[in-house]
Amino acid sequence: MVMNVLIKHKPDCIINTAAMTNVDACEQNKEECRRLNVDAVRYLTSACKKIDAHFVQLSTDFVFDGENGPYKEDDETNPLSFYAQSKLDSEKIVEQSNLAWTIIRTIIIYGVVDDLQRSNVVLWTINSLRDKKTISVISDQHRSPTLAEDLADACIQAAIKKQTGLYHVSGKNMMTILESVQQTADFFGLDKSFIKPITTAELNQAAKRPLKTGFIIDKAIKDLNYQPHSFAEGLAVVKQQLEKNKNAYKK
Repeated sequence: MVMNVLIKHKPDCIINTAAMTNVDACEQNKEECRRLNVDAVRYLTSACKKIDAHFVQLSTDFVFDGENGPYKEDDETNPLSFYAQSKLDSEKIVEQSNLAWTIIRTIIIYGVVDDLQRSNVVLWTINSLRDKKTISVISDQHRSPTLAEDLADACIQAAIKKQTGLYHVSGKNMMTILESVQQTADFFGLDKSFIKPITTAELNQAAKRPLKTGFIIDKAIKDLNYQPHSFAEGLAVVKQQLEKNKNAYKK
């Protein structure tokens, strides 16, 4: 089916945003993870060869172990989880495909989709605190949250400019997940007393996470004209989008 669609329409570029991204679920369902994150990429690269399409693959900061962040593109990888390994394996498939390819690694994507069916750390925070639910939030993992529109723009620019290679794409600001949740609460005027800090060790998740990632994004700025929003600016974009979807927005 996929091959038939591609041969019929012959796109110049395919941007693969599909993946199994629940890190703990990947650890517990390794075969499913491998099918979605590795085997599917191998299939898509093979399909791209038949139509000579540029292939853009999304990857993750989790390919690093978090010992020396923030990271640049040529830093040594060391995945800590099956999810992270699956994404690194898919990178290698793309790199060895003999296609025109771009790999874009990114970090914690947030934003609003039209049908409001997919959550993220910002929407989860807003919903939980509006409902006065106590939430446990990790205090010792550092990330650079990325507005969905910024990531989309980087993908589009890679396709338009036909830029190939590996790029790091993320938001401007490094912060702990706890700080991102606290800033979201402040921005939306929500009660922070419901936020309970918890350490990675205390949470005891099924899959290991890197403690400090973050990206050096100079290459994307130079080659893709990447201009990410600050986290505060991104929250303003989210607020504007939610106001347009007031009636629909409630998970």
